[in-house]
Amino acid sequence: MPNVSRHSSLTPAYCGRLSTSPIPALRLPDESMDPEQTYRFIHDELMLDGSSRLNLATFVTTWMDPEAGQLMSETFDKNMIDKDEYPVTAAIEQRCVCMVADLFHAEDLRDDDPSTAIGVSTVGSSEAVMLAGLAMKWRWRQRLEAAGQDWKGRTPNMVMGSNVQVVWEKFCRYFDVEARYLPMEHGRYVITPEQVLDTVDEDTIGVVAILGTTFTGELEPVGDICAALDGLAADKGIDVPVHVDAASGGFVVPFLHPDLVWDFRLPRVVSINVSGHKYGLTYPGIGFVVWRNAEHLPEELVFRVNYLGGDMPTFTLNFSRPGNQVVGQYYNFLRLGRDGFTTVMHCLSDTAQWLARELAAMSVFEVISDGSAIPVVAFKLVEGTNYTVFDVSALLRGYGWQVPAYTMPDDASDVAVLRIVVREGFSANLARALRDDLVEVLAKLDRTGVGGFSDEAHFAH
Repeated sequence: MPNVSRHSSLTPAYCGRLSTSPIPALRLPDESMDPEQTYRFIHDELMLDGSSRLNLATFVTTWMDPEAGQLMSETFDKNMIDKDEYPVTAAIEQRCVCMVADLFHAEDLRDDDPSTAIGVSTVGSSEAVMLAGLAMKWRWRQRLEAAGQDWKGRTPNMVMGSNVQVVWEKFCRYFDVEARYLPMEHGRYVITPEQVLDTVDEDTIGVVAILGTTFTGELEPVGDICAALDGLAADKGIDVPVHVDAASGGFVVPFLHPDLVWDFRLPRVVSINVSGHKYGLTYPGIGFVVWRNAEHLPEELVFRVNYLGGDMPTFTLNFSRPGNQVVGQYYNFLRLGRDGFTTVMHCLSDTAQWLARELAAMSVFEVISDGSAIPVVAFKLVEGTNYTVFDVSALLRGYGWQVPAYTMPDDASDVAVLRIVVREGFSANLARALRDDLVEVLAKLDRTGVGGFSDEAHFAH
């Protein structure tokens, strides 16, 4: 090989160290690398990932305005927790919290001081769920102490459907709360008020209702559940609060179904979490948890630190994190406003419902949720089909599409479904392309006459 190392301008890009010497993957390399080479090495490896825009499994945002991306890239270095050093970023966080609280009709917002919203931004809904659950547990303890009862010898419990996201299971296990799961059944994949009443008791710290379930995108009957619990409180004095897990639907329902009452307009709802990085249309990870008022966030859970330059209250599981996600969310709030969010959500819902109609027209599919609640379409194969949803999912990957196949929760685990999440960036043209590719996949499966392409579920939150 000719020696061209002395003429860097003539050196081919891939004839250097990257092509001739292995780079250690599990330990630090002995030598330093050129920045451009390092970038190229990592960039090329990442090409093996699937395309995020074609990932219809995830609820997480995969496209934003370039201007939002620029703003976020400019604020990677700002530490969200350091509110004394970055007061403008801290103010933007509180503005976002107030906007979310206002959207959900929180009580503590006053015209003379709109900054009084009780809430916090989080890394995502997972952290938000943990914080809401902790507040409920502490409120339960306070209630027993006020009644002169010893809470230490009792086990708190939380009531929720078996369709909850795994973070609720984590919360209960991490913080010693008994999880009482309400089962599903064929044709019903949300919880019912009757199930809730049969399960709660004096040690129930709260009931979780989901606004946009992970499995099907359906809305649980928050209003009916609250009404049933109101009756229980009136009849037996058992007063159980409700938390709404609006991770997926919190930024959809207010614009797509503004007349649906599910939020703080229901007095029994004490806290709500929502994911900004889902239908808040912001890159991961950003979420929020807001409370009805200050009464429902125990002061004992709020810590104050002064070693970053000022006295700062903090209620988070994380500490240091970049401020760019909050900046990205603030960009969307200002950029879109209520009119913009309404337009986006109606557009996504229209695309989802068109796709659901196309699927229903195919003789092999039965649509479970049609994208009218939130822009999520869940569907299954009809009885007697000689291949599985896992086969369909596996072959779609050959066309670049990632469409998850998975089984439903207890007691409907023998039902296997496919799910398509329609997000910003998934255009009507892409929906038509997916439909066309799905027709080809089904024709291929019909020709083979056998399944077995894939038996593994690949489920994405």
